Amino acid sequence: MVVAFTVTGGEQGDWAVLRVSGELDLVTSPVLRQRVHDEVAEGRHSLVLDLSDVLFCDSSGVGVLIAARRLIRSCQGRLRLILPAQGAVDGSHVNRVLGALGVRRLFDVHPDLASATGEEPRPLSA
Repeated sequence: MVVAFTVTGGEQGDWAVLRVSGELDLVTSPVLRQRVHDEVAEGRHSLVLDLSDVLFCDSSGVGVLIAARRLIRSCQGRLRLILPAQGAVDGSHVNRVLGALGVRRLFDVHPDLASATGEEPRPLSA
């Protein structure tokens, strides 16, 4: 079974939103990396990555997320991830992977778009 990987962009208030779906792995992670770099190059330093529909994430995908965090922080920007407790069919795979690797606490994690782009965000505890 081939799972299509897509990254679609949009805006929500002051936030640029990238919705990612499919498998985030060695083959597809450069696509997300480039999209994040493009957003920053265009002056968008408040970025939400909606990972609700990511079905699989390997170490290269985690590497892209950490690199995106580093890039946004270097621009004095804000990065938020959407990782619902239940998403991507049977639970957020990315959420489980980040937790297992002990790096989830590095990210500002939210359950949905409204929370991630709200004026007074209430991130989920790590």
